[in-house]
Amino acid sequence: MKDLQQWAEGDTFGDLLKRRGVTRREFLSFCGKMAALIGTGGVFAGSRTAWAQELAGRLEGARRPSVVYLQLQECTGCLESLLRSASTPVEELVLEQISLDYNELLMAPSGEAAEQALAAAQGKPHLLLVNGSVPLKNGGVYCTIGGRSARDVLERAAANATAVVAIGACAEYGCVQAAAPNPTGAVGVADVIRDRPVVNVSGCPPIAETISATLTYYLAYGRTPPLDGLGRPLFAYGQRIHDKCPRRASFDAGQFAERFDDQNARLGHCLYRLGCKGPATFAPCATIEWNDGLSFPIKAGHPCLGCTERHFYDRMTPFYRRLPGIVVPGLGVEATANTIGVAAVAASVAAVAVHSAATVIAKHRARRAEPESLPLAVLGDRKEADEKEKD
Repeated sequence: MKDLQQWAEGDTFGDLLKRRGVTRREFLSFCGKMAALIGTGGVFAGSRTAWAQELAGRLEGARRPSVVYLQLQECTGCLESLLRSASTPVEELVLEQISLDYNELLMAPSGEAAEQALAAAQGKPHLLLVNGSVPLKNGGVYCTIGGRSARDVLERAAANATAVVAIGACAEYGCVQAAAPNPTGAVGVADVIRDRPVVNVSGCPPIAETISATLTYYLAYGRTPPLDGLGRPLFAYGQRIHDKCPRRASFDAGQFAERFDDQNARLGHCLYRLGCKGPATFAPCATIEWNDGLSFPIKAGHPCLGCTERHFYDRMTPFYRRLPGIVVPGLGVEATANTIGVAAVAASVAAVAVHSAATVIAKHRARRAEPESLPLAVLGDRKEADEKEKD
């Protein structure tokens, strides 16, 4: 990260922006985009301009929190995604809003110096970000850092954490490492850290703006945005890809590609029969898209693999086979009135089946729901509540 040393003692984020030469227009443009993104989950009430002004006011007065960013059993893809967020002057500062005191990929120190930096950072209150799963089998020997298991590293770093944010499917539940037969005994961060809330930013990897918006909200408000039943921000994971899919009209009309190179594929028709998991996947891909809103897999002609859903390697495979048990409309827009009359009931049942399947999947999600936003602080009463629930 560049120019991190420009922060001075007692600085606010607004002070840094002024020294960096970021204009008010650029800053408000960034806040407007973040407010629009976060507002999709019903976080703000009022006009987008009012949201942006409120967010700007809070960010300007925000002070720089200390951050420990761990990378455990993972491929680095989630951090790479964050680093490739849209490169406007303010978005380059998203990570500079935080004091990144430890991260193996980005920090200059290594070896003993890196271990000393981690010890110093985790000894004081800090925000803990985590990529990667935690292998528990055979004492955790499958991922060690500085001679210590990933579990030990995580538990020590979480001891003084004011908040824990699990970024990516690996950190949420284990992802590909946890797929059957799960040889390393991989689990997610929340399976190890039980005495405080863990915010899950799901995906393999998550979209960069989803990560930066979650961090921006925390910096501005000191708490999470509203979360779903899996602890994921509702602004990003409150809707299925299917609900906003640009190919949805083709689905409803019964127009499906049967092969990747057939005429229907060339016409941009629905990819459901090629294995698209959009009807059962809660993700922001269809609204935020990737690469600064350029595109996303379905728009580019590839089926959704369902990577934001838990255990998708086991539940969503084979990737190029349609989801079982979901009957889809089979009528084209040119169907005659008689044909529509005969099939009307079947089509209605099919529509219900699609939505019911997604609901069933949602109901089987692990961990109880958290309907309200959670203060990001060490919550001793959470552990006590968990113990009472077990009793």
